[in-house]
Amino acid sequence: MKYLVSIHRPQGYDHSKMIDTEVIQAIDAVNDEMMAAGVRVFVCGLGSPSSATSIHHRDDGEVMVEDGPFLKTSEYVDGFWVLDCVSQDEAVEWGRKAALACRGSVEVRPLAG
Repeated sequence: MKYLVSIHRPQGYDHSKMIDTEVIQAIDAVNDEMMAAGVRVFVCGLGSPSSATSIHHRDDGEVMVEDGPFLKTSEYVDGFWVLDCVSQDEAVEWGRKAALACRGSVEVRPLAG
C-alpha cells in the first residue's frame, strides 16, 4: 500500500536558518535508506507557501483564482515522500525517521485507492 509522508513547518520557518549541513545529511541518509529498502516511490520538497496559487470552486460553478496557499493555517506542508510499504506500522516507522532527519512534524496517511 502507498503512503504519503508529509513534513509540516510552522509559518515563518526560515530554511536558511534552520536547515544546515547536518540536517541535509540526515535527510539524504533517510532517502538512501528508503531507496535501499525499496519503499521510496517519490520525494519532493515544496516552495514557500507565498509562492502558491489557490483555485477555489464556488457553489455557483465558477472558479476563483488567488495568490497564496489554500488553507490559512499556522503550519504548511514543506515536502513529502510517497512510500510503498507493507503496513501502516512500516510507514509510521519511516515517518518517525523522516521527522528526526527533518527536525519537524510529519503526517503519515495512506493514499486512497
